[in-house]
Amino acid sequence: MTALRRARVIGPLVSRIVAALLGGYALAALFSVAVLALPLSKPQAVLTGQLASFAICTGVVIWVFAVRSALKAWIGLLIVAAALAPLAWSV
Repeated sequence: MTALRRARVIGPLVSRIVAALLGGYALAALFSVAVLALPLSKPQAVLTGQLASFAICTGVVIWVFAVRSALKAWIGLLIVAAALAPLAWSV
C-alpha cells in the first residue's frame, strides 16, 4: 500500500476521531456555559449544564461516526458551535 493510498484510507478516520474528541468537548463546554443564560438559579443552571454535558459529549461522539463523511461531521459541529457561541458569550 502506497503512502498516498494509506493517507486516503486513514485520513477520514483520524479526522473523525479528532472531531469526536475536540468537537464533543467543545460542544459540551459551550452548552454547559450557555445554560447559564436560562432563567434558572445559578446553582441549578450549573448543575443542569454539567449533567447535560456528559450526554452531549456522548451524543457528539456517536453522531460524528454515524454521518456519511468526516466533512459533514465537521460542518455539523461548526453549525452547532456557532449557534451556542453567542449564548455562551452573553454570560
